[in-house]
Amino acid sequence: HVQLVESGGGLVQAGGSLRLSCAASGSTYWSYVMGWFRQAPGKEREYVVVINWSGDSTYYADSVKGRFTISRDNAKNTVNLQMNRVKPEDTAVYYCAVSTRWSIRPEDFGSWGQGTQVTVSS
Repeated sequence: HVQLVESGGGLVQAGGSLRLSCAASGSTYWSYVMGWFRQAPGKEREYVVVINWSGDSTYYADSVKGRFTISRDNAKNTVNLQMNRVKPEDTAVYYCAVSTRWSIRPEDFGSWGQGTQVTVSS
C-alpha cells in the first residue's frame, strides 16, 4: 500500500508558475505508474498527466500540454508537477495517485493523496 501526500498548492496569478510535489511512502512506490489528476467544483475528476515507473514515458492531457511538466525521483520517492503559464481554468484540487497499470482513468488508480488546492486568478 502506498501513501501519498501532496504539497505546493496555493494562489497564483494567470501566467504565473507553481510547483506541486507528491511524497510517497511504501517500499514498492518505484514500480507504480504515477498520475496527477484535478477536480474543479461541479466537475468530474480528470487526468492531467501520468508517468511510468522509470520516468521516461509520460502522457499529458491536451489542456496542459506544453505548460505542465511531470517528473519523478524514485530515490526520493517524489513526483513533481511544474505548472507554467497557468490559466484560470487550471483552478482545481490537484491529486496525485498510483496505479499498477498504464492508464489515465481515475478508477484504475488505487491510492490517492488528500489533494492540494490550486487557484489561478485572472
